[in-house]
Amino acid sequence: MNLFSRSTSRRAIASAAPEAPTTRATSRAVALPDPGVAALTGEWIVDPAHSRIGFSVRHAMVSTVRGAFTEFESRLYFDGRDPRRSRAEVLLSTASVQTGVEQRDDHLMGRDFLDARSFPHIRFISTAVGVAGPDVYRMAGDLTIRDITRPVVLELTYIGHVTDPFGYQRAGFDGTTTINRSEWGLTYNARLAEGGALVSEKVRLQFDIAAIRTAPTA
Repeated sequence: MNLFSRSTSRRAIASAAPEAPTTRATSRAVALPDPGVAALTGEWIVDPAHSRIGFSVRHAMVSTVRGAFTEFESRLYFDGRDPRRSRAEVLLSTASVQTGVEQRDDHLMGRDFLDARSFPHIRFISTAVGVAGPDVYRMAGDLTIRDITRPVVLELTYIGHVTDPFGYQRAGFDGTTTINRSEWGLTYNARLAEGGALVSEKVRLQFDIAAIRTAPTA
């Protein structure tokens, strides 16, 4: 299922009516430190050219390997008056994983790890959003890898918003969470002579998000 195709025009996206929020509504709005945030309510997408959805994992117990997924689609709804009504859906192409080493990328896309041929997508769908502090939110959701779906919680920090020279509204968020990859069937590992694992079970997911508003400002 494609959320948005690469060929979808901004005009076509802007014409789509926002969907009803999937989280439970509340009659009392959440107080926000920045009154300008309320004006950001509406539909957004992640800008692939200025965003990074990546990961880091400990390798051989002494170094860290970092990588990212370079192809993804998204559908976001942000409610600046009550962030608890916000929602997000992100679809990653598993075959787009890049770590800077071609042989390692091929291994990650193979059956030992992501098995991109059998499972071409990784999906995150939010289920609830909470306010954790000034400009900090916790987004719970379902993460699906290799057709295994498990809950995760992202901590998101709101960076700010601007209108760029081309007239588009942009907002920035940084997010992170840590998962145990074996819970999604990523159980491959090799043991070191010292007894440790070649690849850590824990994987830190990182979301450096630049979002673009897709609906006209009211």
